Amino acid sequence: MPTKAVCVLRGEVVQGTLWFNQQCTGGPVHVTGDVIGLEKGLHGFHIHEFGDNTNGCISAGAHFNPEGKDHGAPNASIRHVGDLGNVTADDKGIAKVDISDNIISLEGVNNIIGRTLVVHADPDDLGITDHELSKTTGNAGARVACGIVGLAKL
Repeated sequence: MPTKAVCVLRGEVVQGTLWFNQQCTGGPVHVTGDVIGLEKGLHGFHIHEFGDNTNGCISAGAHFNPEGKDHGAPNASIRHVGDLGNVTADDKGIAKVDISDNIISLEGVNNIIGRTLVVHADPDDLGITDHELSKTTGNAGARVACGIVGLAKL
């Protein structure tokens, strides 16, 4: 049975709404929506471990990483479950999101429902640079917006 989730992003300047659709158990999750108010360019886009925004986006904890792996690109064999790469903002500060991911899920062990989606200020280096934060955060910088992923009406 298909499952659908939604995330409303809130930040001081950055806002957005993302939809998550999974058509079948074990199938990919299709993520669509818009993020507005960003600086032009790439921005890290990750699922973090906690659905807690009580102290802003920092309460969301680290990237969702139940297997204890290094940070990586969405298509890498070694990555956090929550590593969704980057979104790209245009000249107007709008990022149109349209990605599919085979690792996150809306059910089971890699379930992201109840966790936080975070958009970062800087590009995610996808774990491939020599920066000291590359293998943990992708050196993606500050958290400019976040929201908890919740079940949506089908």
